[in-house]
Amino acid sequence: SCPDGPEAVKKLLENMQTDLRSLSMECKKKFPPVKEAAESGIVKIKTIAARNSDILATLKENSSEVVQPFLMGCGTKEPKITQLCLAAIQRLMSHEVVSEAAAGNIINMLWQLMENGLEELKLLQTVLVLLTTNTVVHDQVLSKAIVLCFRLHFTKDNITNNTAAATVRQVVTVVFERMVAEDERFKDIVEQPPPVQGNTNRRSVSTLRPSAKDAYMLFQDLCQLVNADAPYWLVGMTEMTRTFGLELLESVLNDFPGVFLQHQEFSFLLKERVCPLVIKLFSPNIKFRQGNSSAASPAPVEKPYFPICMRLLRVVSVLIKHFYSLLVTECEIFLSLLVKFLDGEKPQWLRAVAVESVHRLCVQPHLLRSFCLSYDMKQHSTKVFRDIVNALGSFIQSLFIVLNTGNPAGAAQGGPGAGGQGGSLTTQAAFEYRGTWIPLMTVSVQGSAKATYLEMLDKVEPPSIPEGYAMSVAFSALLDLVRGITSMIERELAEEEAAVRREANPDQNTHVSLLGAHLVWEEMVSACWCGLLAALSLLLDASTDETATESILKAELTVAVLCGRLGLVTPRDAFITAICKASLPPHYALTVLSSNTANLNNKAYSIQGQSVQIISSSSESHQQVVAVGQPLSVQPQGTVVLTAKNIQCMRTLLNLAHCHGAVLGTSWQLVLATLQHLVWILGLKPGFGGALKPGRAVEGPSTVLTTAVMTDLPVISNILSRLFESSQYLADVSLHHLISALCSLSLEAVEMAYGTNKEPSLFAVAKLLETGLVNMDRIEILWRPLTGHLLDVCQHPNARMREWGAEAVTSLIKAGLAYKHNPPLAQNQRLQLLLLNPLKELSNVLHADIRQKQLESVLQILQSQGDSLGPGWPLVLGVIGAIRNDQGESLIRTAFQCLQLVVTDFLPTMPCACLQIVVDVAGSFGLQNQELNISLTSIGLLWNISDYFFQRGEAITQELEREEAALQKQAQEKGEPLNRPFHPAPPFDCLWLCLYAKLGQLCVDPRPAVRKSAGQTMFSTIAAHGTLLQQSTWHIVVWKVLFHLLDCVRKSSTTADKEKIESGGGNILIHHSRDTAEKQWAETWVLTLAGVARIFNTRRYLLQQLGDFFKAWEVLLDHIQSAALSKNSEVSLAALKSFQEILQIATPVKDSAMPTNALAAMGVPPILIDPLSALGPGRPLLRSDSMLERLTSYNGAELQVPSPGEELALEDAALWWSAWNTWYRTGTDSTRPPNGGTGTDRPSFVPSQPFLTALVQIVPALYQHIKTVFSMEDLRRLGVILHGAVSIPISSDASPFILPSYTEAVLTSLQEAVLTALDVLQKAICVGPENLQVMYPAIFEQLLLFVEFSCKPPQYGKMETKHVANAKYNQAEWVALNYVPFAERSLEVVVDLYHKTACHKAVINEKVLQNIIKTLRMPLGLKYGCPSESTWKLAVSSLLKVLSAGLPVARQHASSGMFDTMWPELANAFEDFLFTKSTPPDNVSIQEFQKNEAIDVEVVQLISTEILPFAIFIPKDFVGQIMAMLNKGSIHSQSSSFTEAEVDVRMREEFSKVCFETLLQFSFSNKVSTPQEGYISRMALSVLLKRSQDVLRRYVDDERLSGRCPLPRQQVTEIIFVLKAISTLMDSLKKTQPENVDGTTWAQVIALYPTLVECITCSSSEVSSALKEAMGPFKDFMQPPVSRVQNGES
Repeated sequence: SCPDGPEAVKKLLENMQTDLRSLSMECKKKFPPVKEAAESGIVKIKTIAARNSDILATLKENSSEVVQPFLMGCGTKEPKITQLCLAAIQRLMSHEVVSEAAAGNIINMLWQLMENGLEELKLLQTVLVLLTTNTVVHDQVLSKAIVLCFRLHFTKDNITNNTAAATVRQVVTVVFERMVAEDERFKDIVEQPPPVQGNTNRRSVSTLRPSAKDAYMLFQDLCQLVNADAPYWLVGMTEMTRTFGLELLESVLNDFPGVFLQHQEFSFLLKERVCPLVIKLFSPNIKFRQGNSSAASPAPVEKPYFPICMRLLRVVSVLIKHFYSLLVTECEIFLSLLVKFLDGEKPQWLRAVAVESVHRLCVQPHLLRSFCLSYDMKQHSTKVFRDIVNALGSFIQSLFIVLNTGNPAGAAQGGPGAGGQGGSLTTQAAFEYRGTWIPLMTVSVQGSAKATYLEMLDKVEPPSIPEGYAMSVAFSALLDLVRGITSMIERELAEEEAAVRREANPDQNTHVSLLGAHLVWEEMVSACWCGLLAALSLLLDASTDETATESILKAELTVAVLCGRLGLVTPRDAFITAICKASLPPHYALTVLSSNTANLNNKAYSIQGQSVQIISSSSESHQQVVAVGQPLSVQPQGTVVLTAKNIQCMRTLLNLAHCHGAVLGTSWQLVLATLQHLVWILGLKPGFGGALKPGRAVEGPSTVLTTAVMTDLPVISNILSRLFESSQYLADVSLHHLISALCSLSLEAVEMAYGTNKEPSLFAVAKLLETGLVNMDRIEILWRPLTGHLLDVCQHPNARMREWGAEAVTSLIKAGLAYKHNPPLAQNQRLQLLLLNPLKELSNVLHADIRQKQLESVLQILQSQGDSLGPGWPLVLGVIGAIRNDQGESLIRTAFQCLQLVVTDFLPTMPCACLQIVVDVAGSFGLQNQELNISLTSIGLLWNISDYFFQRGEAITQELEREEAALQKQAQEKGEPLNRPFHPAPPFDCLWLCLYAKLGQLCVDPRPAVRKSAGQTMFSTIAAHGTLLQQSTWHIVVWKVLFHLLDCVRKSSTTADKEKIESGGGNILIHHSRDTAEKQWAETWVLTLAGVARIFNTRRYLLQQLGDFFKAWEVLLDHIQSAALSKNSEVSLAALKSFQEILQIATPVKDSAMPTNALAAMGVPPILIDPLSALGPGRPLLRSDSMLERLTSYNGAELQVPSPGEELALEDAALWWSAWNTWYRTGTDSTRPPNGGTGTDRPSFVPSQPFLTALVQIVPALYQHIKTVFSMEDLRRLGVILHGAVSIPISSDASPFILPSYTEAVLTSLQEAVLTALDVLQKAICVGPENLQVMYPAIFEQLLLFVEFSCKPPQYGKMETKHVANAKYNQAEWVALNYVPFAERSLEVVVDLYHKTACHKAVINEKVLQNIIKTLRMPLGLKYGCPSESTWKLAVSSLLKVLSAGLPVARQHASSGMFDTMWPELANAFEDFLFTKSTPPDNVSIQEFQKNEAIDVEVVQLISTEILPFAIFIPKDFVGQIMAMLNKGSIHSQSSSFTEAEVDVRMREEFSKVCFETLLQFSFSNKVSTPQEGYISRMALSVLLKRSQDVLRRYVDDERLSGRCPLPRQQVTEIIFVLKAISTLMDSLKKTQPENVDGTTWAQVIALYPTLVECITCSSSEVSSALKEAMGPFKDFMQPPVSRVQNGES
């Protein structure tokens, strides 16, 4: 229930009455006055309760009376009564029914009790209740109450003392709280400021309100008391302690700073009283130095007193904290004192409390900023902030150093680490430096300065400070300082940035304020960084605890980052250097860092006059070694070790770079250099995309990693990668810093890698790659420095270094091209070329591995981005084509794969202007000599390219012409001529010409296979696609391409080496026909010549319109001739083939001017063209037939109609005549027999049969065109050549191929050709005009020469044919195989021809028949001696045929005497044949012999039918000769060589019989014109009969003599023959007219009879049968004579 409610009031009244009753009861006996007063009090209360509505107010008014009884009760000094009374009074107070007067009375009563020492605790309680429940106590009463409490504080009773102390504190607080409340009440009322008087009296408090005044008086007296002066207001104080006074002062200052700040009076007190007091009290501490001998100082120095000193420091802390703004100068003094207390010469406890105080400051960054603003940034002012930081730093240093200078404490305790130098590590966190071991304790929570010794208010003696406490506090203070300052500045920076972002255009004022803020921040950092760095570096070095290390590193990191953000380069670099050095092994030589430290070491800065150096790191810290590795240096050194702390520092470094890369700027250099070394020591190697992975243990035994660090490595490697990935968030400038740092780092690595084959450090290269890859979106800004540097790396002699340079460049290019740029690359040519440029630059590198990498990446680029290269094509093609022969085949192979891909897939996507580059590149692959297959394949590619040109001709032409126009315009603007190869030709034609030129180069490559392939391709291309070229371009093709090529080939062929080439490298066998360079070149020559000839053939029409066709024709013929005369049979033969080819061209018809005929000549059917329309100008053709394409140029110009026939005919004749001359020269030179040399010498060169055949085969075609001008002289020349050709022997090695086998007698193709040629000629003469007939005899002459070959093979110079012939054949066989069929065929031709031409005048005049007979005499005479039996048989039959035609003619012209000389020839021929001197071979069979005899018989029959009947027209001598011959035949005697068995056959009985019969026939013929002839036959007959008689007689005699012995075979044969002759004679006589027979003849016949009869006795059956036949016919004479007429007389 509420205290004012009726219930509460009722309760109060009841209680009071009860109290009064109790009082009255207690005092009844001893103290009656009191009893009475109590009872009246009851009545009074009742009355009040009854009469008044507001009971409490009435009670308060009457409180003096109401309280009176209780006061009187207290006066009794009876404990029981006193207690009861005090309780009642307290109840009244608590109900606030005590008036001011009553309160005064109560206080007085309490004072008396106090003086009597009664109920002390109760008194305190009462005072407290009185002062806290209401505000009625003021001024003197209040001061009395306070003094009462103070007095109770100093009693002998401990409990009372403590209670009183607490009460005093509470009361003091109450007094100030009242003032605060009062201010609150009046805060809305504006007061007139009090008039300011001169030097105001201290007690002039008239302006203050009541509560304020009390507070003022109280505070003023507290100061007096602490200063040991008499109080002004607290009257009645008997004693007081300073410590208590200081505590009270501190609590007031700390709890009510507002009072002092708002009221001038109080501020005044603060300045005038408190500060001087503090300074005065501090003096013993300031002057005191530990260990000063008193003798030295004149006055004994007061020793510092811990309780006061400690409380003073607390007061100072509060003053600085709250009243800094008021007490600027005073605070400066305090802070300087504070710094002094940290001095090493001060007692340990003093330093401990001082460091605790400093820590309190360090957790208040805003306060520190104020210091900076108020002192450090003012001129002529102490650099307080700097000093605080430096003091902390030197304090920490001194802890390590002092202990070392033999401080007994340190030495005695020795620290657990002292003995553990080599022993196990202590687990306690500690710092350890150069043998000094300081444990680390947890002293306060981060960010709060919870002090230990500053709170020891109950201690009088200075406490002993545990080892490491001061260090721990200082350490915390340092960390809190860094954390506070950095977070404050970072926060303000962030707010500033936000503000700037909010106001897009900040006004001037904002700018100024920002500037001010920046200045403060920079000053703060500048002031503190040296001290911080010194302290933190030392601590980092000394730290043995991971957590502590982490905190130190974090502090260093935050400062570094802050410096970076504020743009303070030196401090930033200094802190980063510190972290870097801590990451590396001690004393590790790293130039970047040492140079930086050198600068710092010169900045020795002074703290309190002491010079403090930045301590260099010690190496003997107790750290767990986690890795052993190789240092990265030029000279090989030993191993170095990394500790866990190094790794921890490294992670901080990574963290710094990863999260704060933007502020690193130039210090990237330091960071990256350090990371590079660490990565090296840890053995991380770059992998795909530049990420570093733990290397395998192949790096050698030097790298040893513990499992601890092994698990860390992937993390480190990951952070490393993320660090560079995060570069994508850096601003451009920061990114540039990063790149340039990486580049210079890489340069160092490059320098270091020179001249050693040691593994280089690839860190920088790998990271350049990573950075490039993640910054693709803005690659332009870093591309040049990045790739420029990497390209340098690619040139490095160290292979691994190089390889990575290339890996990086190529990966970047590939990534750059694949990246989805905005705008896309297709629309950003500049960027594309920028990206591709390094690829081109790589071509300048000489190292094959780099080129390999380059080309592989080109391949990948083509596969992935080939379609979108666009303007980048020239560059890419340039790279592919940048091959050299010294590069090795694998490189070339890779490059070639790229080219193949380009040609197969990308020709349509590239700009047409690049096509020429493609041709050049493909050509260069053809020309490289490392890999033959590639050369050959590249020629195939050229063919594919040409095909592509052909298919896409229109499109390419249009695009090229657009380009050409643009270029032309540019050239004109510059005033230069357009510079491009084959310029005047149209651009599309130029493309073709470039292609042909390339192929032309390849056609004269040193390698035969390449030449062959190139040649075939070139001619195929020209053949297939030549129609696309314009006419003018053909001129260039002919002269610059084709003839130029022919010249080169001819030159190379004629100078080629004749040395035999051993098998061609590896195990390739070379065919003997290609085993010298000369033979290989021969093949090329053949191909080239054939190709050119084919073009002249197929494109003749087009070429004829070029104007200088005749000149070209001459040049071509010259080439053909020189090839035909070359000493290589292959070339010469091929030349003739080409010759044949160009001669088989149909010429345009000459006799009409109609253009259709020109077309018809080309083989175009006339139906295609309407004759009228064709005459119209430029009438388009009806269909694009390939023939017509030859006639029309590619772009549809008018059909070029040849001019009327005359000119063409003339030109044509000239062309053919030129061809004939070429043929003639070639033939003459090639068939001229060698002169000199004996028969055994083989001539240097003998033309081959195929060559000669081809040569002769040309004649017919050629002749058709020149027959009109072909003269006798030409024919003679031709004859010489044909004769020469046929005379040339075959070399024995060729003979089996050319010669048929023994048995068949066939012509060689050469002989066929010769005969064909002559045949053509004679046919031409036959149908030709009259004047040609004179050539017949020459042809006969030629043929007859050939006929002679049958018996007398021709000589070729002085060569022995046999020597050349295959050794297997003897000469006869050789000839039989060679010339006989030919001679025989020639003979047949002669016979045929003669049959046709016997009557021709020239034939008669030139005695052709005689020549034929003369020629035939040789085979006829030789007969069996002929090389071939068929020869004489043919000769005979030919003679018969010729005579059958020729004799009538001869008879016809008998009178002219033309044939006079022929008859003797003929007679001789008959004679030679019928009575040959040669004997038949032994192996002739009887049938053969009979056949031969039949031939002889045929001849005799010819004589009997064709000659003798016409004896009138025939010279007599001739007839005589014939008769003599017949006679000789009819009495043919045996040859002595016959064997007996054959005699009867071999005697040619049939022949003799025919001769005899003929003889007889003509002897008895009535047609005998002259008696002379009759005489001849008669004489012959009588001779015959006489011989018969002799033979028979001799036979009979021999038979008789021989008895039983048979006669010799030949004698028997002879007798048989004679008998047969007789029977023949009888037959003839029977058939003849009787009057034709001479009488003497009869007599001789009849005279034989007796002899015949004598023979009957012979023993031989053969003779008997012959005898029978001979005697049979005599019966016809056995008839009686009719009359006696004398025969022969008539």
